[in-house]
Amino acid sequence: MAVSYKELGLVNTREMFKKAMEGKYAVPAYNFNNLEQLQAIIQACVETKSPVILQVSKGAREYANATILRYLALGATQLAEEMGHKIPIALHLDHGDSFEICKSCVDYGFSSVMIDGSHLPFEENIAVTRKVVEYAHQFDVTVEGELGVLAGIEDDVSAEHSHYTDPAQVEEFVAKTGVDSLAISIGTSHGAYKFKVKPGEEVPPLRFDILEEVEKRLPGFPIVLHGASSVVPEYVELINKYGGKLEGAVGVPEEQLRRAAASAVCKINIDSDGRLAFTAKVREYLANNPKEFDPRKYLKPAREELVKLYKHKNINVLGSAGKA
Repeated sequence: MAVSYKELGLVNTREMFKKAMEGKYAVPAYNFNNLEQLQAIIQACVETKSPVILQVSKGAREYANATILRYLALGATQLAEEMGHKIPIALHLDHGDSFEICKSCVDYGFSSVMIDGSHLPFEENIAVTRKVVEYAHQFDVTVEGELGVLAGIEDDVSAEHSHYTDPAQVEEFVAKTGVDSLAISIGTSHGAYKFKVKPGEEVPPLRFDILEEVEKRLPGFPIVLHGASSVVPEYVELINKYGGKLEGAVGVPEEQLRRAAASAVCKINIDSDGRLAFTAKVREYLANNPKEFDPRKYLKPAREELVKLYKHKNINVLGSAGKA
């Protein structure tokens, strides 16, 4: 049974992005696949008065169940209201890889979907993106497309090598597809191992020249950055201290993301940082409390750490605090 996202108290991303571009900040797009992650996102965004995009990947949707996700989203919008500050909340499919999954998400109450045809030849990417746009726009659901491929692995998204977005293609792609926003590749990547750097080496800077050229060609058009976790060193160290093996995990420096957020980039995706924070606190708790087996006991500090992380991102990195 199809349901409109409006019945769930959600909004699409159109107004969010317009305000973000005018205000020179980026809307946080945080991935979740369980209750604790969702609670942390809502708490952090209500407390910092930030709009938010709840992101669900194909793998997360399979893990959490499409029907349960619908009611989690409804619960999230109602929780935000009960906390005393109604914030704009969108529910977004991250990296939909086919028309079918995008259609299913629209029918299940998502307010925004991404069709990722970036691995396809240019004309095929246009064709599948256009098909999704034509379906989604009937229900006032916004659509994100992608040009350029990000390296790394996250859920079902895997690419051995990245290739940067070609600015010469963006105008034709947007004109022919009718997408509402565009994800581009300027050097971010998926997962916790974004760059191969030797000890003491600096992380290579993002390709702001590509971003600036895209901005010139698509003035006032919403741009999206994927794979934008900073891979916070303290969480990597904590995981490794308590039995983990994350060697050489590095991410995008936060000052580069802040610079991007002040440009046409009005949506920044953050997933790995949340996973690292959550896992670090679970490992720490179980290592220090070996007799404990109640999931609430070890999930609670993990949830509290997520709230702290997301508030920091909203205030200091994305600039979205106080914008809702």
